[in-house]
Amino acid sequence: MRFAMKVLTPVVLGLALAVSACAPTENGASVPSAAVVDSTMLRPDPLHPVGGDMITPPGWTVRLDTPDPAVAIGGEEADDIFFVSMTPGWHIRTGPAGIFYHPSSTASGAYTARTTIHLFDPGERNEAFGLFFGGKNLAGDNQTYDYFLIRNSGEFLVKRRIGAETQVVLDWQPQAAINRYTDPAVSSVSNTLAVRIQEGQAVFLINDQEVARLPAADVQTDGIVGLRVNHALNLHISDFAVVPR
Repeated sequence: MRFAMKVLTPVVLGLALAVSACAPTENGASVPSAAVVDSTMLRPDPLHPVGGDMITPPGWTVRLDTPDPAVAIGGEEADDIFFVSMTPGWHIRTGPAGIFYHPSSTASGAYTARTTIHLFDPGERNEAFGLFFGGKNLAGDNQTYDYFLIRNSGEFLVKRRIGAETQVVLDWQPQAAINRYTDPAVSSVSNTLAVRIQEGQAVFLINDQEVARLPAADVQTDGIVGLRVNHALNLHISDFAVVPR
């Protein structure tokens, strides 16, 4: 995957709404400034993308695990991270790993966070992807969030990020409920991941099947919810929602 030296502008990011500036994050990825019109602060709707299809969705932020100002993020085929609205949902192709989130996608108390992710041919790669939740201070050095991931080997993981470090909450476990990409004749396979917080429990589901349950006190439940995508993956996210219970 190429790491391009290019300036990220509102045009490269595909912004269809007026912004006063594009401010670089600490990881070098430009994102819309606070001057974006209020409509971009609505919760993302996979059926009604703000700004239209085939542009990088306004209001979203991409934070890389490892800061690199040379990484190009946008809606061009040559970009290192390709991230566009594509009804229904969004399409993401990564070089480097990171998180994708909209600041209005927050959750607290009792809720269900869910996403349906279609995995395209991963080749020999076994990189993980899924949901993160309980996100706080995501723009700072003291970022923290928990994440629920699957990988094409048919395993799932629950982990925590604190700053630059990570902690295992539930280590990789095999799970038959995971749909694996095994047939090159098929364009993609889909999996629905959900985290349900209710009655003091955090319930983790894959394709509507419960795969783990933890005391809610053992995970970070309140905060921003988003997508976690590791290296060199080609994904379509057809559903992403936070639903209060």
